Amino acid sequence: MKKIAYFLAILMCLTAIAPSAMAKNEPAKKEPSPEEKARLEQLDERVKEIKTMDFRAMDKEERKEIREELREINKEAKALGGGIYISAGALIVILLLLIILT
Repeated sequence: MKKIAYFLAILMCLTAIAPSAMAKNEPAKKEPSPEEKARLEQLDERVKEIKTMDFRAMDKEERKEIREELREINKEAKALGGGIYISAGALIVILLLLIILT
């Protein structure tokens, strides 16, 4: 039983320390500016327009161009929008705590 307790203690220490050591020291992302919000709305409108298009009437090249445009819109929206990320170590610690405490 002591071996398991020591192993779990070491594992929790490593998972708690490793993500902070590998983390980038970047400032927290702030609220998007009005220009960025306007650009996101433009991208959203373009995606809605594309969804209403009839793809059966298009030839192969046009569909390919639309697909590439959607990929670019997706990349730009991700860059403007940001997000919240959880490290794998933090996720493991949270899961272990949930299992132990329930």
